[in-house]
Amino acid sequence: MEHQDDSTRGVVSLMQYHNDIRFPAVHALRRYWDDLRGPRQVPSRAEVDPRAIEETLEYAFILERIAPGVGRFRLAGMHLNDLMGMEVRGMPCTSMFMPEHRATLSRVLEDVFAGPSTALLTLAGERGVGRPPMDGQMLLLPLTSDFGDVTRVLGCLCTIGPIGRSPRRFLVKEEVVRPIRVGEKSENPDAVTPEAMGSPLTREQRLKVRRTTEADDTRESATPHGLGEPAASYTPPAPRAEEGAKPRLRLVRSEGEVVGHD
Repeated sequence: MEHQDDSTRGVVSLMQYHNDIRFPAVHALRRYWDDLRGPRQVPSRAEVDPRAIEETLEYAFILERIAPGVGRFRLAGMHLNDLMGMEVRGMPCTSMFMPEHRATLSRVLEDVFAGPSTALLTLAGERGVGRPPMDGQMLLLPLTSDFGDVTRVLGCLCTIGPIGRSPRRFLVKEEVVRPIRVGEKSENPDAVTPEAMGSPLTREQRLKVRRTTEADDTRESATPHGLGEPAASYTPPAPRAEEGAKPRLRLVRSEGEVVGHD
């Protein structure tokens, strides 16, 4: 397994250019995630907008960490369903890999959650009767949950070659895990944010993050956030007088005594 650091710059990789041509959806999703996180370490799951990644939705997925090295599909594009010949939502992501390669995926996935790190896997499809050659790439990008801990992954699985007879499972040919470095420090050193944490938050810290988020949502309730939309305002209509009824005038003195009706 190859580990790379974001601080290593100055070398133009022709392999990256080659991957962008063969797997454009992988490149597009990585660029979206980079733009989404900005100077932070990891963006939030609530910030992911499907409308911004329409060209990659067929290959994209969301994973949830349910145990060390284990993630299950919460959402998955149609291409993943086609590869397995069934709906993959709710299944562990290791089910798409050959048994002897599932330990490798689990190790990489835990690096993504615990680092946090990004990971790019080079894959090959299982060969056999009705299963022609197939190349693929899987991109794993960490996300924070509503509690601020890194327990979600935004991912992408692209393949080249006919699917053939399903299910198609994969072998891991190469993996590149890249630790994420924070570009800028928070202006408030006492703030507890997932961007400033390299490990899962404690319960008290998660509650503090949640209270801060709820306060921000209250102040910005008129602005769309994540996948949500602003609530439509409602002004009740003025009461209408019954048809044929005469308007009435009631006079009241300042002491509250009713004088009479018109």
